[in-house]
Amino acid sequence: MSDQNKPAAPKQNKKPVSKYPVNMTETPFPMRGDMAKREPLWVQQWQDKKIYERVRKAAAGRPKFILHDGPPYANGDIHLGHAVNKILKDMVVKSRSLSGFDAPYVPGWDCHGMPIEIQIEKLYGKNLPTAEVLEKARAYATVQVERQKKDFIRLGVLGEWDNPYLTMAHGNEADELRALGKLLEKGYVYRGLKPVNWCFDCQSALAEAEVEYAEKRDPAIDVGFKFAEPAKLAAAFGLPALPTENGYIVIWTTTPWTIPSNQALNVNPEVKYALVQATRDGQPLLLILAQDLVVSSLARFKLEGTTIATCDGAALAGISFRHPLHASDAFYDRLSPLYLADYVTTESGTGVVHSAPAYGLDDFISCKAHGMKDDDIIKPVMGDGKFASTLPLFGGMTIWEASKPICNALKEAGALFEVKMFDHSYMHCWRHKTPIIYRATSQWFAGMDVTPKDGGATLRETALKGIADTEFFPDWGQARLHGMIANRPDWTLSRQRQWGVPMAFIVHKETGDLHPRTPELLEQVAKLIEKDGIEAWQALDLADLIGDEAAVYAKNKDTLDVWFDSGATHQTVLGGPQAHGSHSTQLQFPADLYLEGSDQHRGWFHSSLLVSSMLNGRPPYKALLTHGFTVDGEGKKMSKSLGNTLAPQKISDSLGADILRLWIASTDYTGELSISDEILKRVTESYRRIRNTLRFLLANTSDFNPAVDAVPVADLFEIDRYAIANMAALQQQIENNYARYEFHPVVSKLQTYCSEDLGGFYLDILKDRLYTTGLTSHARRSAQTALWHITQSLLRLMAPALSFTAEEAWAVFAGEAAYAASDETIFTQTWWQLPAVADSAELLEKYTALRAVRTDVTKQLEDLRTSGAIGSSLQAELTIKAAPMKYKLLTTLGDDLKFVFITSQATVAEVSDEASEEVVVTASTAPKCERCWHYRADVGTDAEHPTLCGRCVSNLFGAGEKRRFA
Repeated sequence: MSDQNKPAAPKQNKKPVSKYPVNMTETPFPMRGDMAKREPLWVQQWQDKKIYERVRKAAAGRPKFILHDGPPYANGDIHLGHAVNKILKDMVVKSRSLSGFDAPYVPGWDCHGMPIEIQIEKLYGKNLPTAEVLEKARAYATVQVERQKKDFIRLGVLGEWDNPYLTMAHGNEADELRALGKLLEKGYVYRGLKPVNWCFDCQSALAEAEVEYAEKRDPAIDVGFKFAEPAKLAAAFGLPALPTENGYIVIWTTTPWTIPSNQALNVNPEVKYALVQATRDGQPLLLILAQDLVVSSLARFKLEGTTIATCDGAALAGISFRHPLHASDAFYDRLSPLYLADYVTTESGTGVVHSAPAYGLDDFISCKAHGMKDDDIIKPVMGDGKFASTLPLFGGMTIWEASKPICNALKEAGALFEVKMFDHSYMHCWRHKTPIIYRATSQWFAGMDVTPKDGGATLRETALKGIADTEFFPDWGQARLHGMIANRPDWTLSRQRQWGVPMAFIVHKETGDLHPRTPELLEQVAKLIEKDGIEAWQALDLADLIGDEAAVYAKNKDTLDVWFDSGATHQTVLGGPQAHGSHSTQLQFPADLYLEGSDQHRGWFHSSLLVSSMLNGRPPYKALLTHGFTVDGEGKKMSKSLGNTLAPQKISDSLGADILRLWIASTDYTGELSISDEILKRVTESYRRIRNTLRFLLANTSDFNPAVDAVPVADLFEIDRYAIANMAALQQQIENNYARYEFHPVVSKLQTYCSEDLGGFYLDILKDRLYTTGLTSHARRSAQTALWHITQSLLRLMAPALSFTAEEAWAVFAGEAAYAASDETIFTQTWWQLPAVADSAELLEKYTALRAVRTDVTKQLEDLRTSGAIGSSLQAELTIKAAPMKYKLLTTLGDDLKFVFITSQATVAEVSDEASEEVVVTASTAPKCERCWHYRADVGTDAEHPTLCGRCVSNLFGAGEKRRFA
């Protein structure tokens, strides 16, 4: 609307314009942030102006700081946990950049793997041709990446969003295969039969990180294995002969479905075992049980018995027993030898453990150690959880259905001594929330304890040394990661999936051996993948690669564990020795920092450590930072079912992303991060205080040109020198906090500084000088010089957290030349170099003491105001009776003392000791100056300006008042 069309304002509302205006300067920086509405405009502007590239240009040549982005999974919209993670990373990168580093940030996405494959099944049905699955999965992941990217950018995160790294980028897929080839050459990778975590719903092996524990109810059974070698048993127990050959060694298990696959038994060599004589159904019966468990076991079996002999477990080694179902079918008519095993305990059960090597890690290791061959291992459970149709008695049943029929068959055979339902913590798939099992399958592994071909340290040794050399924030992460690596089994690298980087091995159809030219062939396949993606391997005809040999060779069908994808990004993205990626020139290996949620000790931190330890002999990071998870105001974990989630998009759209950023920055991320509408309300309040302070600073420096108006430090008023020294001390503390990734102390210090150091003290005192002294006077310019330096420092210190607000304020504050020199963004800047104040230590000490006195005086003035004795503090006249120390301090300010207390008059009188100290306040009887509101006897002494005091007359029309300190 043009001015002439505006309706005229009603006359009575017009404020009378004073003949004697004060210096109230304005700023276009609005009081109301209205961030939710205005932030998207900056987001757009940052993209249009390519601000990230401008920051890179400004930082060129500085020492590098590399935070490597742990890739979120490209599926589903971002949630609060994502926002916490990305904003923490952004604060690290921005604070490092401000500290004088070249800190590029290349965001990434994890794009392969089963969740996407499951989505494709849901959307398009099962059993699609592989080529179609790959095409649809790639398209789906691309859409998801774009959606998540938009939301991350909205949070004010600066990075190389136009060129992120994607694990599904052809170059990354190819380099990942090259990394695998290198591990194979080094001798870490082997193929073998081994029990792996297996999910029937995924129909694939699971990584350690994909296993969680939940309660499960199972039948706990005591099962007898009949004596097969009575003479050997008699000798072991030191008897000439057994009183009866009708005897059983009894095991206890909570997995009845493993009984058909039993191939051995285990006892602890150092535990005492008892030969117990009992009677069952009128027949004499012998039982072998751990001596400590005889009483509890007999009670469970509802039998009475007497121990007739004992021996150490070691004496039983090698003696065989019959399978419990030996009489039911020829398949079960086999013997189970007894092996010695330290893992057998007497905490529960019978002190005897049965071994089904196909379905337990300890069992497998024990049986293999005793010479069992892979081909001899009985493995009737199929990938879908059903017994093979050829398994006698139970074929075709799922293992969970089979529990009851197995118990019935054992009962009929006289081998079941007890069955009881048992609740226990059991392994579940983290995706399907269904129970999983250990299942021996032929897989590719990275060996934790294999000696590599160069004869160097094992993977476990290298990784543990790497952990000791890594810095952890918080430091408890070190013990956690160490524990996980120290005890973990070999890493199952292979998966039975389609949407993943292929383990592009060519194996002999009969022997299963790798092609003799494997390294060379892998490089050829990598080149094809580099050009056309993993689809190239699927489409490849072996004859085109190995000619006539194709008749006897086959393509390995396994894909790489998706944790290998992200775990290899230090090679494919950072520029490990083999990288071909587009980012390797600006990034470098190793990264200075990896930063993720605390669950990544078993996830990305873990897989990255293993891959890099094998490839580079060291971790891919110098430091690891972990943050906690978001919980609601009551500390409950956020979940859709509880309805207590808060979407980051919603917070940005209603309050603004800077409020979200301020909440994250002000919360101690090392524990859980609590959020609720109530908490956000408090954060919004604290944001307002910071914004109001900024507005004051910007308004009061708006007519200040540092090139012309700045006052040399030595000529500044004392309180202005103090203010600069105080800011310098604060900046030093905050720089140290940023260097240690401590963000909540930064916010807490900035809030205290704005409300107490500035609002409650310095700016409060300064208002009189800014508003009432001559517009271009030394007094006012001294104040503005200090404010200008403080604002320079403050904007930079808050920029990592309050990025939009700092950018908005910078555009207003910097001034045309400095704004252009900064390439139109605060993020090209480094910490402000505050001018050195020669007597800063003395000033800080002096003003700390002064502020303490002022706090006491202000409280008394407040009490008098409340009682109505005075209207404002300016109506007060003070006399401070002070002991020598305090007297000396207060008199150093001379006549400027009144400005510190914001009273019209302040005098100091000396008393002998602290007990005699007091503050005497009287209400002024002098007239009030129309302009500065001070009560002064000289109001009206100038006939031309009868409503002004002498100070204001001098400041407006004369040489200006004399003041030196405040």
